[in-house]
Amino acid sequence: MDSKQVVLVTGSSTGFGRLMVETLARRGHTVFATMRDPAGRNATNASEIRALAAKESLPLHILELDVTDDGSVEQAARAAVEQAGRIDVAINNAGYVLTGLAESVTTEQAQQIMDTNFFGSVRVNRALLPYMRRQRSGLLLHISSGAGRVIFPSFGFYSATKFALEALAEAYHYELASQGIDSSIVEPGAYQTSIFGNLVKAADEARTDTYGAANQMPIKINEGLGKAAGNPQEVADAVLRIVETPAGQRKLRYRVSPSGLGVDEINALSEQVQARLFEIFGITAETAFVQRSAAAKS
Repeated sequence: MDSKQVVLVTGSSTGFGRLMVETLARRGHTVFATMRDPAGRNATNASEIRALAAKESLPLHILELDVTDDGSVEQAARAAVEQAGRIDVAINNAGYVLTGLAESVTTEQAQQIMDTNFFGSVRVNRALLPYMRRQRSGLLLHISSGAGRVIFPSFGFYSATKFALEALAEAYHYELASQGIDSSIVEPGAYQTSIFGNLVKAADEARTDTYGAANQMPIKINEGLGKAAGNPQEVADAVLRIVETPAGQRKLRYRVSPSGLGVDEINALSEQVQARLFEIFGITAETAFVQRSAAAKS
């Protein structure tokens, strides 16, 4: 497989996304680092990425992309393909954390986080899949979280977006394999990135007056996650390995974490349950994703 891929990454201004674009570009991949408002709120971040690209002669480019805006996503997809001639990998990384007891999260806040963390991936995938289909190749890579498999009290709505993303990415994994397109999930654990400094808090605090000791859960969990945080470069390195894995040999899920928390066990059991489900419906031996899975294990 040609190791030189054309990659579009959402949420590239800071955090995991920033590390991913730098790591991939240094490996020789053509990378489109996308972000909101690179001429305004993200001007400094965009300037730093451009300076790095110039200094190290990296194939790293900035594109404006707001995952909550259909037009912005479509425009960025067209621009990337027009400039590079193709698109091989879409990394759905844009997202943020909303903390607070579930009842204190307003309907507007719930809609906003779902629009970014879940529907953002829907928009990006729909924009790029037609190009990948014509190529009969591609990878949709979804940056989920351990919180997409286990629940932390006070992270309920964040977990809900990641649970939804996991379900969608898994459906893509089965549905797109026969067209030569992979869909995989990365489940990071706690890593020290800017996401800890950009937490959005539930707005309706008056709703929590009767919760007593439960009000301390957000504080305790945030403190615990901060203490357990590892080096986020591990996630960028894992993404690089997945991108460079030959098509059809990529796994559905990759857990990358400095701690276990039982996510690997959940994933293993889920794989067994899914296999039984497909057998019940008589589709196991007929579908391309099973053939590709077998090839990946051999």
